[in-house]
Order: sequence, then C-alpha cells, then structure tokens
Amino acid sequence: MTDSAAPSTAKLTIGDKEIELPVLVGTEGEQAIDIRALRSATGAVTFDPGLGNTGSCESKITFLNGEKGILRYGGYPIEQLAEHSSFVEVMWLLIHQELPNAEQHESFTHHVTYHSMIHEDLKRLFASLPKAGHPMAVCAAAVGALSTYYQKAGPQTAEQNWIDAIRLLAKIPTIAAYSYKHSIGQPFMYPRNDLSYAANILHMMFATPCEPYEVNPVIAKALDLLLILHADHEQNCSTSTVRTVGSSGANIFASVSAGISALWGPLHGGANEAVINMLESIRDGERSAKEFMELAKQKDSGVRLMGFGHRVYKNYDPRAKILKNACDEVLGQLGQTDPLLEIAQELEQIALSDSYFIERKLYPNVDFYSGIIYKALGIPSDMFTVFFAIGRMPGWISQWLESQQDPDARITRPRQIYQGSNERDYKPCTER
Repeated sequence: MTDSAAPSTAKLTIGDKEIELPVLVGTEGEQAIDIRALRSATGAVTFDPGLGNTGSCESKITFLNGEKGILRYGGYPIEQLAEHSSFVEVMWLLIHQELPNAEQHESFTHHVTYHSMIHEDLKRLFASLPKAGHPMAVCAAAVGALSTYYQKAGPQTAEQNWIDAIRLLAKIPTIAAYSYKHSIGQPFMYPRNDLSYAANILHMMFATPCEPYEVNPVIAKALDLLLILHADHEQNCSTSTVRTVGSSGANIFASVSAGISALWGPLHGGANEAVINMLESIRDGERSAKEFMELAKQKDSGVRLMGFGHRVYKNYDPRAKILKNACDEVLGQLGQTDPLLEIAQELEQIALSDSYFIERKLYPNVDFYSGIIYKALGIPSDMFTVFFAIGRMPGWISQWLESQQDPDARITRPRQIYQGSNERDYKPCTER
C-alpha cells in the first residue's frame, strides 16, 4: 500500500472521548478508516445498512471506480481484456493477478478442459428435481453436492484448493448445461475436449444425439466476451456471500453454492432476465417507450426501470459500453433484427436526455444489454443468470482463495443496533 499525501490517522470524538484510528490507503489512492479497535475503545459500533460505506477486506483482484466508470482485473482495463483476451486467460488472471505465459496458458487450458465431466452418479440429482424448477436452484444444488464427491475439499493446502478450483471452473459449464437439458427433457450431452470453453457450453446446451451440431464461431466469441465482462466485480452481494460463507471454514463448493443463490436475486444477477421481461412488456403492451419512461419516474405507478443505475457506478458502466457495441456487431453477423434492441436503444436515448435520469445518474448497466445478446445467441431467458454464474465463477473462486490466504481474515460476524423490547418478566399464558 502507498501512503502518498493521505493522513495516517483519523480522529473520532464520541462525547468527551477522542480516539485516533489508522487510515489505510489503497494502491489507487482509496482511503479507509480502520475501525477494528472502535468497539473495544469506545463501546460503539458503526451503522451502515447494506455496507455501502464499509470495506470488508483488502484485495488485489479487481479495481472499480464507480465515479469514473473504471473496471480493471489485476490492473488490466476491462476494455483491453474484452478486445484482446479470452475467458480462460481471464480466469488465470483473476486467480493469480498476472496474465499467464504460453506454457501456463496451455497447461491451464488443458486442466480446465479435461476435468469437465461430472460423476455419473451426480446426474441422478438432476433427475430427482422438478423439470419446472429454475436452473439457478438446480445449479446451486449441484455445486453444493460436489462437496460429497470431493470430501477432501476445504480450506486446507494451497495444492488442494487449486485442485478444487480447477474442478469448479471445469464442471460449472457441464452442470449449467445439464440443468437446461433436464428442464426441457432432452438427454445430457457429454463435454467435448476438442472445443473451446465457450463452444463446449453451447454444444452441451444445444446438441442432441440425433445429428451433428456445429457451434457457430460468432456465437462462441460473443459468449466468451459476455463471460469476461461477468468475471468479477469487486465485493458485490454474491462475492461477499462467498467470502462470508468461506470465513466459517466452509469448503469452496459450499461457499460458491451460496454465491449462486445470492446471484439469483432479481436485484443482482437476475436483473438481465428482468430487463428482457421489461422490454417484452413494452413491445407487447399498449404503452410506448416514452410513456413507460414517464411512468418509471412516478413512485406510485408500479413501473420499474430495469437495467439502469448501479449501486457503485455513478457514471456509464464500462461493461455496458462494450456490450452496446457488441449488440450491433453480433446481430449484424447473425443477420438478425430484434425489436427489443430498438426499444432498448430508445429507452437509453430518453434516459440520457431526460434531466430526471441524468440528475440521478441512471445510466445503462451491464444487465441492460447482456440480456439482448443472450437472447440473440438463442439462450433462454431463465438461463441468463446461469450464464452470469458461469462467468462469475473465476471471480468467486479467486476471492475465496484470497480470503483463505489473508492472515487478518476472521469469521464474518456483523453487529446490530437492537431496537426491541427492554428486559421484561415472563408471565404464564393465563395471565397475559
């Protein structure tokens, strides 16, 4: 860490007591007041619902500046990685905070490819679940069940953790594809070692034993881009969940299973599915895009604008910029026109020229355009969040591994401000 011109301590006054707290400074100049001694020194705790102003850890993985619209993995701008890198390479980068050399890339790609099969007995888990069940619930269950097949998993040696990380990265596409095949009643397709990571996912999703299936390279490339953009995003809800569960000593499979469940929420990873539902409601409804946006400004209208604004970004989400350009390119290469894209572009134009949205900094986020691309690739809407989970997997894993190596890590245990009844005596039921 660098100290630069930042103060080394901060003074806090509570009543007639004044204490000094250390100030931590990140490599990008972020400042944090270290309050670890606050409760023991004063008896007070901080109150921060949603933890939006609380740093829960120090990390070397991802840098995010919401005011300037900056996102970097291991120091590399997301724009450069989206243009030049691959998802498999980004996996290595997030875990090691360095890009792999040629030998490392070849070896890592081999391991991620050749560990993609799941135990045959695990396939029975899919058969035991309702076909109408959401694929995210199925994926969470299957990833959690991996703990029963790899019982040595846990916060143990670096070697064991690495083996389990490889297993998760390799098997999540198979688990995701099997969750889809189960939902539509088609036979499972085994992974193929001759295909790239993205192409293998598409093959397992859409191929059948009846006839050969050739993966469209345009679709595979677009999917690889989406996975890169989803790969990590600092201490978001699902990532914090993975770290929190891992802080208890839970193994990587249990921790990531919890992260999948957190991602499923419509305010987190489920937002891209909600965007498509919103666009379809405008397309199929009586109100125009302009009328929809007017209603979205009214709190009591029941209309909610999805895919705009972000908890961290107060500027244009850099991932949304990349996907906006990718939308036109992918649809053009596939020879498709999509009225939903036209509606989305109209909503964006209105938002960027309306003072209501400008003042509130409601710019399009990554969910706004990702759903449109997923739809163009033929991905069913209930699988959007599953693909988000595939993309976020290396981020969860790298965050879990980092937390296990952190000498200052403790089991997560937030405090609360109690607002219930004061002490009172118990009375028998007949006297109440």
